[in-house]
Amino acid sequence: MIYDELYQPYRTARLPIYAKNGMVAASQPQAADCGRQMLEKGGNAVDAAIAAAAALTVVEPTSNGIGGDAFALVWMKEKLYGLNASGRSPKAFTLEKLKEKGLTDVPDHGFIPVTVPGAPGAWAELSEAFGVLPLEEVLAPAVKLAEEGFPVSAAVAKYWKRGVQLFSDTLKGAEFEEWFRVFTKNGQAPKAGDIWTFPDHAGTLRDIAATKAASFYEGELAAKVDAFSKQHGGWIAAEDLKNFQADWVKPISVSYKGYDVWEIPPNGHGLNTLLALNILEDMKLKGKESTDTYHALMEAMKLGYTDGLHYITDPKDMKVTVEELLSKEYAAERRTLIGEEAMLPKPGKPQKGGTVYLAAADKEGNMVSYIQSNYMDFGSGLVVPGTGINLQNRGRNFSMDENAVNAAGPAKRTYHTIIPGFLTKDGRAAGAFGVMGGFMQPQGHLQVLTSSIDFGLNPQAALDAPRWRWSERKTIEIEPLFPDHIAQALERRGHHIRKAADETGFGRGQIIWRDPDSGVYIGGTESRADGHISVY
Repeated sequence: MIYDELYQPYRTARLPIYAKNGMVAASQPQAADCGRQMLEKGGNAVDAAIAAAAALTVVEPTSNGIGGDAFALVWMKEKLYGLNASGRSPKAFTLEKLKEKGLTDVPDHGFIPVTVPGAPGAWAELSEAFGVLPLEEVLAPAVKLAEEGFPVSAAVAKYWKRGVQLFSDTLKGAEFEEWFRVFTKNGQAPKAGDIWTFPDHAGTLRDIAATKAASFYEGELAAKVDAFSKQHGGWIAAEDLKNFQADWVKPISVSYKGYDVWEIPPNGHGLNTLLALNILEDMKLKGKESTDTYHALMEAMKLGYTDGLHYITDPKDMKVTVEELLSKEYAAERRTLIGEEAMLPKPGKPQKGGTVYLAAADKEGNMVSYIQSNYMDFGSGLVVPGTGINLQNRGRNFSMDENAVNAAGPAKRTYHTIIPGFLTKDGRAAGAFGVMGGFMQPQGHLQVLTSSIDFGLNPQAALDAPRWRWSERKTIEIEPLFPDHIAQALERRGHHIRKAADETGFGRGQIIWRDPDSGVYIGGTESRADGHISVY
């Protein structure tokens, strides 16, 4: 990848970071340092990723937790592996029961949207398959942070305060009392710099480490989840936890201008990014700050996203195959729909045939692209008493339209927003990348990839560039620093441009690229968060 490492046209004066033996990029300095500690102890990229991920459940509880889901792409000994550790809906979660409650949508909070957590299973599976250090040693730094306390960072304090304000207004009932006990003091969120502890969380991490997550799915922790659910009429039960399985999956990819871009297959929506890149593959982009370029990226993303929303669900329920959607013939057909004016996108018909993201790399060239989330910041608003387990609300993404491919149903994986990404060239690792942020994620992937591949921006500059986000129909939201003259030009081409009040909702990412000749790593971290790169 050709770029000028000193070229920083956007936002900050921060430059990319280089390392010889290893690198961990995360949204929190303490989490990145926990990962680096594993490298220094002789661990590999997988050990580093698990340590950072566990630490993030402590120091960034506004975005993820023990009760959330996870996905990973692992480059190990010159081969790429994919892990889908997203949980399924409870067996009692049926469309009929939802309608009996008079619902027209799955609610945001409470027990109804709770699905089985997958993050603990991801840590255990990754450690068993590829780790070299004992899981107890890998989780020890996170346990220490939770038990001894950590200073709350600036960005986390902002979102913590927002979450407490929202939940104070909306969450009423005995089932939510534990959440307020764990995450507030005298009803208030901590301020930046305040020291916070999670003693119950520490105990649960110890239990997960000692049992390789067995306690979480079949033991004492599972029993506590089951009892809490039964006490308040929830649907998640011990049987649902016992039936959890993290699945090793074959990553999916498209070729894009000399590189292969890899994503996790559905139920994740990394497919949306690949659909858009497939459309753009044969298009000449005129320049990074060209109105024509922005228009092309936005239109391709709208087409890719619309197909994804229409077709993606639990793989067993999909009506078309990934291969059909990613065929070059289908991409060419969709490309013809891009004209001079903004379109109203519709799904095509191919021929039959609330998140944290981190990246880790070690001295052997192994790399991990990892993501985990509770969804919608603090998730369901439910904390299992005495455990620190903040349950996710991923079931919110199910549709209540019985004819929709992602219709609500029992023991089913929903359309999932969290996606890790990976890049290879000529069969060799080019690097790990990701941009978290709900439905922004495929759009963030598209933007950092084109900035890197098409326009040669270094990883820090690619992350710092002002972002846009398609929301619906012809509406495009833009960050406050997005160039006004381009926004006006896009308006003239039929896009409905809305400037956001701040950067919330435009995603936060990490990138680690690897020089194919020297093996040196170059990393960029998110300037919209408390991003940090720890090197070894």
